[in-house]
Amino acid sequence: MDGHLNVKPSDVISEIDERVYGSFIEQLGRAVYTGVYQPNHPTADEDGFRKDVIEAVKKLNVPLIRYPGGNFLSQYRWEDGIGPKSERPTRLDIAWREIETNEFGLHEFMKWSKKVNAVPNMAVNLGTRGIEAAADLLEYCNFPKGTYLSDLRIKNGAEKPFAIKTWCLGNEMDGPWEIGMKDAEEYAKLANETAKAMKRVDDSIELVACGSSSMDNPTFGDWEETVLDHCYENIDYLSLHRYYGFYNDDDPTELDNLLGKNVDLDQFIKGVVAMCDAVKSKKKSKKTINLSFDEWNVWYHSNDADTKVEPWQVGPHLLEDVYNFEDALLVGSLLITLLKNSDRVKIACLAQLVNVIAPIMTDENGGVWLQSIFYPFMQVSKYGRGKALVPHVQTETYKSREFDNVAYLDTIATYNDQDKTVTIFAENKNQDETLNFSIDLDDLIIDEIIEATQFSGYDPKQDNKDGRMQIEKLTAVSNSDTKVNAKLNPLSWNMLRIKVK
Repeated sequence: MDGHLNVKPSDVISEIDERVYGSFIEQLGRAVYTGVYQPNHPTADEDGFRKDVIEAVKKLNVPLIRYPGGNFLSQYRWEDGIGPKSERPTRLDIAWREIETNEFGLHEFMKWSKKVNAVPNMAVNLGTRGIEAAADLLEYCNFPKGTYLSDLRIKNGAEKPFAIKTWCLGNEMDGPWEIGMKDAEEYAKLANETAKAMKRVDDSIELVACGSSSMDNPTFGDWEETVLDHCYENIDYLSLHRYYGFYNDDDPTELDNLLGKNVDLDQFIKGVVAMCDAVKSKKKSKKTINLSFDEWNVWYHSNDADTKVEPWQVGPHLLEDVYNFEDALLVGSLLITLLKNSDRVKIACLAQLVNVIAPIMTDENGGVWLQSIFYPFMQVSKYGRGKALVPHVQTETYKSREFDNVAYLDTIATYNDQDKTVTIFAENKNQDETLNFSIDLDDLIIDEIIEATQFSGYDPKQDNKDGRMQIEKLTAVSNSDTKVNAKLNPLSWNMLRIKVK
């Protein structure tokens, strides 16, 4: 089987916003307690943060982290997580039915995110709270000094403002599971008034309004139109959430259909872009609303097990999906899809980062292990920088149960003109055949192949609990001045980095 990519450095989709490689931490399960934060662990630093987790997160090159939720957000009092830990209240987390000690709060998150080289994407509670609490939190975080709240931040150990740039106006507010669920009109008016108040406190911030929590919700579409109609001039992004796996009618042996779900993601993004632009046209606005895909991942393995967890624990084992090789292939393809839409998707958050549907797992009494999905994410977040190029691709397609035209070769190139590097991500979705991959670099002259790697050779259902998965050298590669040829194994994730003159 053959596949071809023509790389044209002048045919640019967009400059890639590095925030598209963001992630997400929520006070849920063991994401924080025995994940990020475990003072009694042998690797814990002076702040109680696990250094082995910090090192693993740094390898992912995550530039932005959304916090504190998630469903947890919609019942959270941010004031509970500031001040001396001995004075912080222990409360019921009624979103996830856990006990929240508040040992880890705003200041801890800010310290930790700095240690992993990330900036915060902070969220405000519009479920049980509203305008005043959101404006207060922003003042506490961003106002320099001289007011009660800014001086309280200084008293609590942060003399300089946190200067948080990006803020989410609630979470999944049309979800029946959400504490403080709202209809579209109710949320839209609250979000707009909250946005107005927050931008009066700090007009440099960017705000993300909630889109529908799922395109499968009956509210989808009408919700987006109503929210945008009310909030258009006071927000900067609209959020999208989408998870993938074997659901409903899916047969767990339908690998061809699972690997075609990037088609669904592409259609979802383009549909929401069309809604944003329709409202722009209706309002005759010069402003363009871009997208924050602030929850996405594979999520289905843990659903049955979670129903058996006893409520009212601190850091219970919840949503601890153990990912396999086919999940990694899907995550790689979803990342390529985000890059293909980088002209409008400016923020994205892999949900989540540690222990909870996460690429990084911890043992409370031991070390860290990396899931299969860690590897494609690590490569794209590290090397998928610069400009995303329009993928001019020739490849065969297949039909699965849900999707009519799934490309066997899923690929995209990025071009960094500062260091003259072309990076190509390519996935062969064929389960049986090697793909003869030819790349034409148009008017670019190849200086050298810096690196060629593959992630392949594993059974689709194999996980990485034993730590044996690794990225290996792709050896079947040759090149001339402007062309590269490579053989891509069946079911493989591949990357080529090329220095050009």
